[in-house]
Amino acid sequence: FGYAMAGRVLSPLGRITRTAQRVAGSDLHRRIELGGPDDELKELADTFDQMLDRLDRAFESQRRFVANASHELRTPLAINRTLLEVQLADPGASPELAQLGKTLLATNERSEQLVEGLLLLARSENKVVDKKPVDLSEVAAQAVDQTREEAHAKGVELRGVRHQVLVQGNGVLLERIALNLVQNAVRYNVPEEGWVEVVTEPQPGCAVLVVANTGPVVPAYEVENLFEPFRRLRTERTGSDKGVGLGLSIVRSVVRAHDGTITARPREGGGLVMRVVLPL
Repeated sequence: FGYAMAGRVLSPLGRITRTAQRVAGSDLHRRIELGGPDDELKELADTFDQMLDRLDRAFESQRRFVANASHELRTPLAINRTLLEVQLADPGASPELAQLGKTLLATNERSEQLVEGLLLLARSENKVVDKKPVDLSEVAAQAVDQTREEAHAKGVELRGVRHQVLVQGNGVLLERIALNLVQNAVRYNVPEEGWVEVVTEPQPGCAVLVVANTGPVVPAYEVENLFEPFRRLRTERTGSDKGVGLGLSIVRSVVRAHDGTITARPREGGGLVMRVVLPL
C-alpha cells in the first residue's frame, strides 16, 4: 500500500520533470497540463505552465522582431546592389570607379549574406540547421586578409599558423566569428610593436580557433563582461572607441548555435587569448 501511495504522489513530479527536460531541449511548446485535485503539485504545475506561456510569447516576439529587422535591412541592401550593378555595367566608367564599384558590391554581398545568416539563426531558435563543411583555416585566413590594412595602419603584426580543419556549420556566420575576434584583437592593442596571432588546429573531436594579442592589461573580473551586449572595456584601457559593444555578444551567440564554446583569458603581459572550440 505504501509503495502504491508513494507512486501516486510521485507520478506528477515525474511528469513535471519530463516536461522540464523537454523544455530544456528547446521545445518551448510543451506543457505539463496536470489534472487531478487542486493540491500543491497541481498549483506548481500550473505555475510552471504559465511561466512557459510567457517564455514562449517572449521568444516568439523576439523572432518576429528579428524577421522584421532583417526585412528592413534587406531592402536598402538590395537597392544598393542594383545601383552598383548598374554602375558597373556602364562601359564609360573609369577603371578606378569600376574597381571601387566591385569592392562595394562585394562588401554589400557579404552584408546580405550576414543578414540572411542571422535571420536563419533566429528562425532556427538559435541552432544552425543548414550545416555544410567549412574549412576553419580558410575562414581565419579571410578574416586576417580583411583586417590586414587596418593592422598595417596601426603597426600591428598579423601572424600565426593555420592548420586545415573542417567543421560543420554556416560559413557566413563562422566568418563573422573570426572577423570579429581578429578586428577586436587589432583595435584593442598596444600603440607600438603589437601583434595578433591567429591559429587554427584540429584536436580530438573538435576544431580550435585561437586569437591572441598584445594589448592593455585586462583584469580577470572584467573578462566575462566582454561577452555581454553593449559592454566594453573603458576607452582609456583599450585605446579605441570603435564599435558599440555588440561584436563579442554576437560571436558567443553564433558559437553556441554551432554547439561550440568560447572562452577568454587575460595574457600576463596584457591583451587577451580568445579560444573557440567547435565540434567536428
